[in-house]
Amino acid sequence: MQAASDRSRLEEIIARFAGIDGATLPVLHAIQDDFGHIPEAAIQMIADAENRSRAEIHGVVSFYHDFRAVPAGRRVIKLCRAEACQSMGGEAIAARIAAHLGLEFGETARDGSITLENIYCLGLCATAPAALVDGKPVGRLTEARAERLLREVAP
Repeated sequence: MQAASDRSRLEEIIARFAGIDGATLPVLHAIQDDFGHIPEAAIQMIADAENRSRAEIHGVVSFYHDFRAVPAGRRVIKLCRAEACQSMGGEAIAARIAAHLGLEFGETARDGSITLENIYCLGLCATAPAALVDGKPVGRLTEARAERLLREVAP
């Protein structure tokens, strides 16, 4: 984290939610929207602002898969791993995509080009298996459709 300017940005974000009950999640989302991840320094700053322990804030950050400790890649593929997608062949497609990218779930390519993540239910069960690609839903994934998708995002 760049010291002074990043700290100032964090202070501004945290101040926007000062005095609001249940501000932890909105603050964390706002910080991740701004920084692309939750900087380590933010955890203590939020704890201080909310008169909570660092462990409590860290617990919230580590509980939710969407919060990142490091920035994601330029492209992000999130594959649904919930029951409906699994029952429609999603696990085989997920394994094929991971193998094609050479990434484990939760990893970002060394060049920062792409991040592969799990997500547990997109609410797109009727179109399972489903994914989010750069925040856009993709349903009815087949192996052929996954191949086309990979050519678009990871040529």
